[in-house]
Amino acid sequence: KHPTIRPHRLAIGLYDYANGKLVRTDRIELDVEGERTEVPQLAGQARPPLILLNDDDLTYAKIRLDDESLKTVSEHLTDIESPMARALILGAEWDATRDAERRPRDFVDLVLSSIGTETESTTRRTELRQLNTSIELYADPAEREVLRDRAADALWQLAKNAEPGSDAQFGFVTAFAGLAFSEESLNRVEALLTGGERLDGLEIDTDLGWELLTALVAGGRRGENDIRERLEADNTADGKRSAARATAAIPTPEGKDATWQRIVVEDGASNDVVRASTAGFDHVADNGLLEPYVERYFEAISSIWESRSFHMAEYLIEGFFPLRLASPRVQERAQNWLDEHLDAAPALRRMVIEGLADVERALAAQARDAREA
Repeated sequence: KHPTIRPHRLAIGLYDYANGKLVRTDRIELDVEGERTEVPQLAGQARPPLILLNDDDLTYAKIRLDDESLKTVSEHLTDIESPMARALILGAEWDATRDAERRPRDFVDLVLSSIGTETESTTRRTELRQLNTSIELYADPAEREVLRDRAADALWQLAKNAEPGSDAQFGFVTAFAGLAFSEESLNRVEALLTGGERLDGLEIDTDLGWELLTALVAGGRRGENDIRERLEADNTADGKRSAARATAAIPTPEGKDATWQRIVVEDGASNDVVRASTAGFDHVADNGLLEPYVERYFEAISSIWESRSFHMAEYLIEGFFPLRLASPRVQERAQNWLDEHLDAAPALRRMVIEGLADVERALAAQARDAREA
């Protein structure tokens, strides 16, 4: 954290209940300078249920909710009329989660309890992406499987209850497929893909079909023949990217090794195929499949940097960084590599430094999630 304290022009929103909704009843705009800024306009006023700093998003700043406001939000986020206010609150809670000030499981609960009525598609997409990261990276590893299955079940219900044919329905189904590893969830994915179960208004188009197939591949239900068959029906640039991602998700040691050889060791895959493959490689329920690649990664990155174009090296080094395995072992290995390669190209060191910072953030979040309340 940089110690510089910068001035900000921001607004404070005061929210109270009216006709069953949380609405802004007052707004104060002021300049914030130094470590402490008094707000005399609030002196003597009754404290409302929700006080929102940086209301209307006037400045770029991290904000936090006080305890009473957080309690209000936890119970009544869906009652807030303003889409901007909802997005600011969710953003604040995401920042607090990333900074290990809130438990990731609490952020997951907040998202799942409110996203079903979210009207803004951009907010919804952001929250679904952050939901996945909270579960797969920031949650306590000992509780991750239970949290993942609970979230998948909730997303399935949200998809069933969503407006038929809506973006929300499509987003919930896609997010559900990304977390589908239990037998029950995989059965649902299989039924959707084969037509055994239908959701009103949901079209299993080419893109969604690939998402469902990739989930089944990662779950061990489908394999290379199924990928090949689908690629024959979708022999396009998008189809090739999707096939590369699905192939990289094959959950066997042989499958992971084949992807590593084809993408990292051999030179020839396109940028798009490399990026798709890195996404599929990490799509696993059992992180043990990725353990052998910690050492292989750090042994390979110097030669990758020297032998590939800048952009290809960037895709490989950032894409295969073992963040999914965030652990003291990965933290130590990354730091050792940096200590042993002080003369490496600054751009290469930056990638490893940023990967290490992400590992340290994930470890702090996992430790916070493991603590009670």
